Amino acid sequence: MNSLRNVATLLLLAAGAYGQGAPAKPDPPPVAPSASVFIGPYSPITGKQRLGWFVGSTIGPETLAAGVFTSAWGTALNRPKEYGGSWPGFGKRYGLRLTGISTSNAMEAALGAIWGEDPRYFRSYGQSLKGRVLHVIIFSFTAHDRGGHLRPAYARYIAASGNNFLSNTWRPDSEANTRSALSRTALQFAGLIGKNAYIEIWPDVRSHVFHRGSPH
Repeated sequence: MNSLRNVATLLLLAAGAYGQGAPAKPDPPPVAPSASVFIGPYSPITGKQRLGWFVGSTIGPETLAAGVFTSAWGTALNRPKEYGGSWPGFGKRYGLRLTGISTSNAMEAALGAIWGEDPRYFRSYGQSLKGRVLHVIIFSFTAHDRGGHLRPAYARYIAASGNNFLSNTWRPDSEANTRSALSRTALQFAGLIGKNAYIEIWPDVRSHVFHRGSPH
């Protein structure tokens, strides 16, 4: 937890420099509950939006598709070995991942609601590629408070680490240990960076492929 807090502090310092000189931003358009385009004055997340984030992040199409890939990969490597390399093993791995994702998201949503932490990812606006990459990384470890200020995403830290250690109680013996829980926590944040990068970049790729307008 201390290492995550130190990383978040460094990212907040970077965020301060990153935000200086940012262009004026017009009012934001309507957005999906799990992602937003950060191009206007910040509005605190509502209870309905928080619920929408939980649902979208837990059983949204991107999350379910990612589960198919990771479960297939685990089946190919036969990890955990107790599940075997068959279709039933794939199903067990998929269910195990979904249980972990739902538990982590529920913890982050509930804890974040207590102190006003916004779990949503907001796309950047008017930034260079380097700025957008920095934006993705910063928002993976920080979150807005009720006043719109970036703060370490404490609810996320607690949810990610807490869920992965809690899941030791129902995981197979080969993965029910401290080392595996720490590894899963690190992988969860790596996956979050990848998810945020997808949210950041994919709309531009899609608009280019289908010749649609882009917010950048």
